[in-house]
Amino acid sequence: MDIRWLKTFIICAKYENFRKASEDLFLTQPAITKHIKRLEEHLNIQLFDRKGKAVSLTPAGYKFLPYAKEFVSKYEEGIDSFESWKHGYSRKLTIAVAPQIAASFLPSLLRTFIDENPDIEVVINIVKSFQIGDEINSGKADLGLSRVKPLQENLNVKMIHEEPVILVGASVGYEGRQDVESEVLPTYTLITHNHPEYWDSLLNDVKRHYPTVRTMVVNQVEVTKKFIENGLGVSYLPLSMVKDEIEKSHLSEIKSENVSTPTSATYVLTKVETTETHSFIDFLRLAMLERF
Repeated sequence: MDIRWLKTFIICAKYENFRKASEDLFLTQPAITKHIKRLEEHLNIQLFDRKGKAVSLTPAGYKFLPYAKEFVSKYEEGIDSFESWKHGYSRKLTIAVAPQIAASFLPSLLRTFIDENPDIEVVINIVKSFQIGDEINSGKADLGLSRVKPLQENLNVKMIHEEPVILVGASVGYEGRQDVESEVLPTYTLITHNHPEYWDSLLNDVKRHYPTVRTMVVNQVEVTKKFIENGLGVSYLPLSMVKDEIEKSHLSEIKSENVSTPTSATYVLTKVETTETHSFIDFLRLAMLERF
């Protein structure tokens, strides 16, 4: 039996449409038909009823479908495990990470962790903060890194780090930018809602002190930083997300005067704590303490 026949059968069963299956698999319709015919011949039973261009699963097709999915899943899992072994890995750690974290401090810290743990294969899944809990619950990830607490109550949640949120502007790019809050906020656009947790209360406080402040919503941190560097405004961002840019003089910290700046927390999410997750959590806690 060819594993391709099973994969084709699963996609055809999903759509009950050979044309859509061919588009999904980047195969011609004759190739799809050939795979299904070969599989039916191998099993000696019909899996699809064909009425013109319409197809539907037969009772045998419905019965065989979960076995096909399990077989393909086990096959792919085995291949992944074998490839990991070939590259010298004996353990694996899959981490679901919020974009804000993946684009800031994680890469440099991850490089050190991998160097210190060469036998652990690290897989990174970038997902939105509110999806990380689902990734852990479904078993798609062993550990999650998020800027917000999950809604799921069955997960283990640890605050691994807490840091200040600071007001930042461009070091160069527009003339006359002041280094104090009271001169900057009435003058330049405040870029908002690039962090999932603190903006609603923070913006209320800003408007209380600076009711004429102009705002612009930009929901991604990396885009926010590029906007700031190009003189399009200022924003409140966690220190870890701008530390490198401040050190390189791409951004600069603006002194706070009236607005009460919040803090930002980094949370680690797990469901079943393993040796690998413990190793990573201990490493991350120490690394972030030393760096920030």
